[in-house]
Amino acid sequence: MTATTSATQRPSTLLIACGATAREIIAVLKQNALDFMKVECLPAHLHNTPHQIPEAVRTKIQQSRDKFQHIIVLYGDCGTGGKLDAVLAEEGVERIAGAHCYELFTGKKDFADIMDTEPGSFFLTDFLAEHFDRLVWKGLGLDKNPQLVKLYFANYTRLLYLAQSDNLQIHQKAKQAAEKLGLRFEIRHTGYGRYETFLAFIANTSPQKRN
Repeated sequence: MTATTSATQRPSTLLIACGATAREIIAVLKQNALDFMKVECLPAHLHNTPHQIPEAVRTKIQQSRDKFQHIIVLYGDCGTGGKLDAVLAEEGVERIAGAHCYELFTGKKDFADIMDTEPGSFFLTDFLAEHFDRLVWKGLGLDKNPQLVKLYFANYTRLLYLAQSDNLQIHQKAKQAAEKLGLRFEIRHTGYGRYETFLAFIANTSPQKRN
């Protein structure tokens, strides 16, 4: 997936992101007229195999290096155990600081507080709520073996939906997901979180904005 915010200006900065955050990042670019940035997303299903993320990011960097003046990665560590950071150090590319998209949406301190208060929290974002049946229910084989719900989610007490939008249809899907999993439903509105503040910082400090 790719997007630019202007057809007249050639972007000089590439943002490499996860498909699960594509809509939010594109919205931030459009709202702030960040015409010098372009986002290209890797498939969201890579989060099911996080060991594949570092090399997938490396491939995208190497394919794009000659096309852009600057490359920034909008992944957290995302379960790679530091291997993504090792790849980025080798490639000389920076990333947004954070462990995963849940922390990036809530903020590091708030996420730590959430986990301290109720560590048995299962998280959904707008994207995961919309695609719950495909990515979670079918992805874990619960459509064929619903009895596994109690096994897989035995240590969870609530489903915490981190909402990026006010879309009531997505909210309803998140609530239905909680019912399927037998978890207490809670919602917290996060907006675009650190994705928005990080891109604003890049925009305000990058000389490429003037290109």
